[in-house]
Amino acid sequence: MYQDIDRYWHTLIDTMRTMTTDPIARIAGELHACYERGGTVFVLGNGGSAATASHFACDLAKGTRAGGGPTFRVLSLTDNVPMLTAWANDVDYDCALAEQLASFIRPEDLVVAISASGNSPNVLNAVEKARAAGAVTVGLTGKGGGRLTNLVHLVLKVPSDSIEQVEDVHVIVTHSVFVALRNRIHAQRTNGALHMPVPAVELVSGQVI
Repeated sequence: MYQDIDRYWHTLIDTMRTMTTDPIARIAGELHACYERGGTVFVLGNGGSAATASHFACDLAKGTRAGGGPTFRVLSLTDNVPMLTAWANDVDYDCALAEQLASFIRPEDLVVAISASGNSPNVLNAVEKARAAGAVTVGLTGKGGGRLTNLVHLVLKVPSDSIEQVEDVHVIVTHSVFVALRNRIHAQRTNGALHMPVPAVELVSGQVI
């Protein structure tokens, strides 16, 4: 049993070492831009990724509050269980996220889609709904990336075949993004209008970062 644990830790560390922080900073920059233009961040996923979506939304909503200023407008689409199950039961689970998004999504918003496989139909349908509305889309996925890769504007792939380790890294990525945003927003309120640089990249579908 010890060998399994040791192997897990070492392979996770090896995976992390193959990644750089530049892509994470780019995602943070897009989220900060959404915050500054008054947009809403929608986060979504299934299973463990749904838990990561809820966790990330909680961090952004509560952790960026300081000095009475505005926090992130953020919503995890997996948190409203009655709504989620109503769409799944009455229509189809594949549209359960997209139909929720249809009531709210605007061009100034941003959607973070989390899927280790990148092939979850309900996640893909939600991203398509967001793209049709003109919103920015970000994907967190695994090694292959699946169909999500070519649907989102920015995609971060974790180079691992282990679902568990992909999910581990997704949590680390979202925590890293949250801490950077929290510190930037707190600095803005303390020192005035400081802006987190947003990388000057043209957002195109399937940009691997």
